[in-house]
Amino acid sequence: MTKDSYTSTLRAAALELGAELFGVADVRHFLSPEYTGNRPQDFMESARSVIVLGVAVPRGSIESLPKGRAEYTNTLMAGTATLRLIAFRLARRIERDGYRATIVPTEGSEFGYWYADRETLMADMSIKYAAYAAGLGSYGANHLLITDEFGTRIRMTAVVTDAPLGDGGDPSRPFLHEDCKECMRCVAACPAGAFTADGTIDRKKCADYMFHTLGGLRCGLCIQACPK
Repeated sequence: MTKDSYTSTLRAAALELGAELFGVADVRHFLSPEYTGNRPQDFMESARSVIVLGVAVPRGSIESLPKGRAEYTNTLMAGTATLRLIAFRLARRIERDGYRATIVPTEGSEFGYWYADRETLMADMSIKYAAYAAGLGSYGANHLLITDEFGTRIRMTAVVTDAPLGDGGDPSRPFLHEDCKECMRCVAACPAGAFTADGTIDRKKCADYMFHTLGGLRCGLCIQACPK
């Protein structure tokens, strides 16, 4: 089986399990000088591919913000639980096929603060960057991935594997979404002032607002403000 046909097989399996986004990025993308985060090769030396999985977040939970923060947070947790199951079953299939696989903590996970480095608040690898490298979307001014189909209303996880898979990256896709350059609604909507129009983000401000001001509930106002 060629790497492209095996990728197609895994894509069909993931969609059958409930994934709504599927993409593959070669781990060599993480060696690019534009990427400054941690790399999948750091925890799996034999890694060759990153499979990105995503589900859409229901609009109702976002439209109810800020009063519906408990419902929004619970909806995100349900998305996380769904992705964990999909990723686990896909990882087990990959290993039955003779390769190795491990699951990366869900992007935006309710446990993300504990998974992240205490000082930098950075995860072991960026799923958003993997998704960008896989051609699933571009970054927004709010430092979230903007996808063509669901905008920023997504939950993501990833499976790192030593299986050789087809790279779905789109070299023509811009890093920053074109529509963000003149919009900046998310910057104005952020109650913590965590990011600015020049593209910088203060992760600590974002984390402190959610884990202290909101007591662990999720904010979501930058997603609500995004017109995509």
